[in-house]
Amino acid sequence: MIVEHALLQVRAGEGAAFERALAKARPLVAASPGFLGMEVRRGCEAVETYLLIVHWDRMEDHRDGFRCSDRYDAWRTLLHHFYDPMPVVQYFGEPV
Repeated sequence: MIVEHALLQVRAGEGAAFERALAKARPLVAASPGFLGMEVRRGCEAVETYLLIVHWDRMEDHRDGFRCSDRYDAWRTLLHHFYDPMPVVQYFGEPV
């Protein structure tokens, strides 16, 4: 299992709209082969910063599967206009 991690910087004042759009987008990623679970947490001090954590069977399930699918196109349409700047996605392996 791997963990996808990204810090999502949402434009000021758009947190509630982002959270509504995220609720619509969540089933898109959940339907992807290799998807194991996802959580998004809002920052306690920087409330426009969200922590995205997604668990996948393999990195390729996200990178080559979800990201190359029509579901990702819909995800991008729903969510990417909220970000400034665009987030950097990183992958992490098994616990050490």
